[in-house]
Amino acid sequence: MKLHQIWLVDFRSHAELSLELAEGLTAVIGPNGAGKTNLLEAIGVLSLLRSFRGVPTDRMIRRHADRAVVRATGERDGRPVLIELELSPSRSTVYVNKQRLQRNRDLLGALRVTVFAPEDLAIVKEGPSARRELIDELMVALDIRNDVVLADYARVVRQRNMLLKQAKGSLDGDVEMTLDVYDGQLSTLGERITYLREHVLEVLMPRVAEAYALLAGRSGEIIANYRRSWHTESIADAVASGRGGDLVRAITSVGPHRDEIGFRINGFDSRTEASQGEQRTLALALRLAGHELVTDRVGEPPLLLLDDVLSELDTDRASALLANLPPGQTLITSATELPDIVGPDAVVRLVPPDERVPDSTDHPAGDEVLS
Repeated sequence: MKLHQIWLVDFRSHAELSLELAEGLTAVIGPNGAGKTNLLEAIGVLSLLRSFRGVPTDRMIRRHADRAVVRATGERDGRPVLIELELSPSRSTVYVNKQRLQRNRDLLGALRVTVFAPEDLAIVKEGPSARRELIDELMVALDIRNDVVLADYARVVRQRNMLLKQAKGSLDGDVEMTLDVYDGQLSTLGERITYLREHVLEVLMPRVAEAYALLAGRSGEIIANYRRSWHTESIADAVASGRGGDLVRAITSVGPHRDEIGFRINGFDSRTEASQGEQRTLALALRLAGHELVTDRVGEPPLLLLDDVLSELDTDRASALLANLPPGQTLITSATELPDIVGPDAVVRLVPPDERVPDSTDHPAGDEVLS
C-alpha cells in the first residue's frame, strides 16, 4: 500500500495536521520539538497498532484531549483505501473504508512499514528483548498469521506465570493438571516460534552483511547466533524438568521469551566489543535487510520511515544510505537540510506547535509548510 495523505487530530503534539506524501522520498524538515517523530509514530501506529517508541496509548493522545485520530488515504492493488484509527485510553477503534474492524489485528498487513529510529541502537547495545522483538516483527511482516502464534504464546506464558504465583510453591492436583495443559501449549507454540525465528535469521543475515558493507564502505563478516533457553533435545522435556524451579520462583524460565540472539562483527561481540559507529551501522543494516526481505517475499516494499537518521550516522555512512535508498515510498526526518546528493520528491517543513501561525506563505516554492 502507498500512502497519499495523512491527517492527525490530537495526536501527541499535533492538535491538527495534514500532509500529502510523495510517491518516492518525502523529507520532513524542522527543529527539535516540531513533532517530526510524532508524525512517523502516527504512521507506524497505522501499521503496527502500537507505538514504535514503546509507549502506551494514553501517551499518544494530546494533553487534555480524550482521544486521538489518525486517518490516511492510499492505494493498494489499484484500489483506494481509507484507514481511520481512533485511539482512546479504554479502547481503540479501526475503520477501513468506513467499515469498522471487529478485531483491530485484522488491520495487520494492510500497511507495512520499516522504521529506523534513534532508539534502534538498543537492538544491538541492550538486552535480548529488543533483538527478539525485531525478529518477531519480521515474522509478522512476512506472514500476518504469525501474529496469532506470538499472541497465543504470550497469553500462555502470562497465564502460566499467574498460576505459578497463585500456587505459592505448592503443587496440588488442580495446579498440576492445569500446568500440564499450559506446558503442552507452551511447548507446541514455543517450538513453532523458535523454528520461525531461526529461519528468519538464516535468510536475513546474508542481506545484513550486504547492507552493512554498503553503509560502512567495506565488507565484513556479520554473524547471528540464536541461543535457546533450553539445552535438551525437546522444549517439552526442558519445560517439564524446569517445573520445580518455576514453582519456587513463580516464573516461566524456559521458552522463546527467554532466548537470546547475539550478533558478531568480524568475530567481535557487537554488544560489548563494537564501537558505537559499528553498532549504529549494524542496527540500520538489520532494518534495511529486513525491509529488502519483506519486499522480496511480499512483492511490494514497505513504507520506509527514517527518523533523524542523519544525526545517527557519520557523514560517509549517511551519504551511503541516501545514495542507495531502496525503491518505494520513504519518509525521512531531519533537523537540517538533506545533502545535495539526494533530491526529495517533496519537502514538508514543520515548526514547533507554539510557533505555528495560519496561512504562512514565507517558504520556498515547491515546499509545503505546516503551520
